[in-house]
Amino acid sequence: MRRSICFCEPNHALAGDPSTWKFVYTTASHLPKGAKLRFDLDSKGRELDWQIPSVNVKDKSNIIWAELPSKKAIPFTQVGDTASFECILPIEMKTGETLTIILKDNNAQKTVQRRRPFHLFIDPKGKNDFKENETFFLDVRGNHLKTLRIIAPSLVSRNKRFDVIVRFEDIYGNLTSNAPEGTLIDLSYEHLRENLSWKLFVPETGFIALPNLYFNEPGIYKIQLRNLKTKEQFFSPPIKCLPEGALSLYWGLLHGESIKVDSGENIESLLRHMRDDRALQFFVTSSFDSEEETSNDVWKTISTQVAEFNEDDRFVAMLGFQWLGEPKEEGLRHFIYAKDMKPILRRKDTKSNSLKKIYKTSNPKEMIAIPSFSMGKTTCYDFNDYNAEFERVAEIYQAWGSSECTKKEGNAYPIEGGKQGIHEAAEGSLQKALMNGCRFGFVAGGLDDRGPYQDLFDADQAQYTPGLTAILAKEHNRTAIMEALQARSCYATTGERIIVGLHIAGFTMGSELDTKARPGLEFNRHITGYCIGTAPLLKAELIRNGKVYRKLEIKDGIVEFAVDDTDPLSEIVLEPREDKPPFAYYYLRAQQEDGHIAWSSPIWIDLSTKTAPASNTKKMKKRVKED
Repeated sequence: MRRSICFCEPNHALAGDPSTWKFVYTTASHLPKGAKLRFDLDSKGRELDWQIPSVNVKDKSNIIWAELPSKKAIPFTQVGDTASFECILPIEMKTGETLTIILKDNNAQKTVQRRRPFHLFIDPKGKNDFKENETFFLDVRGNHLKTLRIIAPSLVSRNKRFDVIVRFEDIYGNLTSNAPEGTLIDLSYEHLRENLSWKLFVPETGFIALPNLYFNEPGIYKIQLRNLKTKEQFFSPPIKCLPEGALSLYWGLLHGESIKVDSGENIESLLRHMRDDRALQFFVTSSFDSEEETSNDVWKTISTQVAEFNEDDRFVAMLGFQWLGEPKEEGLRHFIYAKDMKPILRRKDTKSNSLKKIYKTSNPKEMIAIPSFSMGKTTCYDFNDYNAEFERVAEIYQAWGSSECTKKEGNAYPIEGGKQGIHEAAEGSLQKALMNGCRFGFVAGGLDDRGPYQDLFDADQAQYTPGLTAILAKEHNRTAIMEALQARSCYATTGERIIVGLHIAGFTMGSELDTKARPGLEFNRHITGYCIGTAPLLKAELIRNGKVYRKLEIKDGIVEFAVDDTDPLSEIVLEPREDKPPFAYYYLRAQQEDGHIAWSSPIWIDLSTKTAPASNTKKMKKRVKED
């Protein structure tokens, strides 16, 4: 059986570059006059997608048309607002004749893709019955070398070896080897040993692994790469070297999508993108529970791919989904499973149509429920039915805003929208929930355009950078990551890999202390911590009971502090929930000069000694009431 011939001229493109593309089709069968052709660019028209052309041949650039063997031009018509274009053959085409589709001065997509397809659908009868399909393939390669990105651990121990990956990227973040001949990269860092002098070539793969680096002394380091041809310098995010360390710091995304890859359409590509391109160390899926968005087949595919991608010491992939309940009472939840191949719980199903039913039939050791976007008007959760077993962490930030507090209370990333957007709801404030006795760590979400977020792009909604979650865990595997979340051993940032530490009496963030075991805390809390940003810090604040307790000194752009809070604990404690003891809580909030923020998870101290003077109970701050 003869096959049609399809090829592109040129047969490759540099990401984002304009060119004139020719898609040459030599038919293997007779096409009668009146046959309809539909050419599909497979583009959504986003900024990073393949540019959608005009059908108006009077335009000077970015136009599409077809040419017959006689070189006569055939105009296309656009199918709605899509990237599909149709034309009708004015004459017959015999077997072996060639039709050429031309895209003039058209921009290639900004993402690398091998064998990028373009489809030609053919209806010989011209009745929109497109059964035949021909495909053109074109390789989209990385553009010219622009940036050197260094992927390194944030916390290391003295004399402990670690690996670093260097990514050679173009202006769009794609891997590339497209650099001038003879380009050399010089690697260095503080306290560089005299016998260590590395010169790197630009590899064909676009990345290179540098093994067995280590630091001799504790301190704060940045690995430096210098392009010897352009004299440009590039630095890694900060690396803190500790004398010894029991925990490692892992970066990832618990909730969020990628603007480049859709999770529902291709979960495998999304996981690969998160692991390789974004260099995340963990990722959790977050499809919505509705069957319209996440069918049973899609969920099965997601579950299978998550199980296959999960790899100890490289990339932790976990299964999760989002569930939207009644505003205020239930709000939006992101459920995370500790194990593979678990079912998606749909709100329309009787067994999972309320949070109480889900919690009653689930094991808190195998599932975490994260309140998300709690200050969004349509996704609000007032924490009155807060469940301490399942809701171990809460989302303080994501690309659509922060739920820490209201704009009036100083929220630097408030939830704001136009008439059709989502506005803030004070009832969902995390600070208010903490004051009322809820205890959760802080995590951050990324960008989301699904479920309640799907119309925000067109609603003039305030949009910020996607966030990141940092998890302090003993090991890099799923069990350790889940245990760390259960222990609230985590913190949130607005997207930069800011290093944060907070300790009270030697106990780290997420801890619960009490004066029964440590009576001295009633009179003095020794608080230590640090914050090292990817840019110089603008301010750093120690928050106590929802208020700024101490503005911390910034020296050389970073913060390292030791504070003694000597206020009698009995005079500052808050009224507890139910039968719990009076308590106080602390967390660290730091902001860089470029606007990026990091929030440590809180540390709680309970006043549980029997020796506290009874008169001091009158001085306890009253629990925050609803407006």
